Amino acid sequence: MRTRAIERRDVVIWCYLRKGRSHMLRWLCIAALSLCVLAILLVLAGASYQAIETRRDARRFPESGRLVNVGGYRLMFNCTGAGSPTVILEAGWGDVSIEWRTVQPEIAKFSRVCSYDRAGYGGSDSGSMPRTSLQIATELHTLLKNAGEMPPYILVGSSFGGYNVRVFNGLYPNEVEGIVLADATQEDQYELLPKAWNALSAAQLRHSERLARYSFFVVDLGIGRLMLRAQGGRDDGAYLILQRKYLIARTSELREIRVSAEQARTADHISDKPLIVLTAAENTDTTLSNGLSKQDFEAFQRIWVDDLQMRLAGLSSRGRRVMVSGSGHDIPSDRPDSIVNAVRELRAEATTQN
Repeated sequence: MRTRAIERRDVVIWCYLRKGRSHMLRWLCIAALSLCVLAILLVLAGASYQAIETRRDARRFPESGRLVNVGGYRLMFNCTGAGSPTVILEAGWGDVSIEWRTVQPEIAKFSRVCSYDRAGYGGSDSGSMPRTSLQIATELHTLLKNAGEMPPYILVGSSFGGYNVRVFNGLYPNEVEGIVLADATQEDQYELLPKAWNALSAAQLRHSERLARYSFFVVDLGIGRLMLRAQGGRDDGAYLILQRKYLIARTSELREIRVSAEQARTADHISDKPLIVLTAAENTDTTLSNGLSKQDFEAFQRIWVDDLQMRLAGLSSRGRRVMVSGSGHDIPSDRPDSIVNAVRELRAEATTQN
């Protein structure tokens, strides 16, 4: 009898434990389902926020220009003003065409001037990979031709854009009247600048690659927009850069930048063309000042100003360097008047010669 009582008790305990496990499993399933529903709601909220704000920004700050086919994809192209030579504005790494919003209207007062978004940037479609200066210069030439723009051209290249306009000039030397380089990159910088700067550049590339790799979360779920606003960033052109295609194109340009540097080195045919090299008198780049020691930061500035920029000026027998006071690396934003004046000088020189 005692044995049977123990067996009945064990059965009761087993049933109770089984019932308890079922109850716990049920609550675990409910919790997991709730988390899934919450995650879906957050994704939908983020995606909706990004889509709504993008449409809102595009209405408030429409990008000027039109889309021109360059062979399977289109580039956003904006030309204003009249007169020859036509001035072509080539922005720096990561900069869309609104970089020229202060420069272009002033040049348009005395000449025809065009700006554009490189493939993957702003309103332009994604383009062929990899994004080297040779690829970019070839696309630009096709863009000008298909848009009906006629040479000669005065080329203006800011920062990384300096490589691109030099390669363009090397490919189509008879179409270029003169060149302005605004604190442009120079191909010897990777060997001459402090090694700590190369480490910073490598870190920048890794960061850019991470953003591109996780662009769905950064862009499509609105996280990048929230971060930009939290940091107090301007939102007038945010929708032009908060795009997956932009992050991918920008990363490719940076990954291939040394290839572009060598393309610029070998393509040069500036010879005796008018060339003005604008050099920023100040270095306001906080990434550099915070990431480099005081000694390396001073060495960077000395080499950039006294060596690399002078090498650029030496590309032409008619090249000259102009120091731009009150400006950091972003001359188009800090001192747009210096670019306008340089273009005016080259245009006057071209008009006199012709």
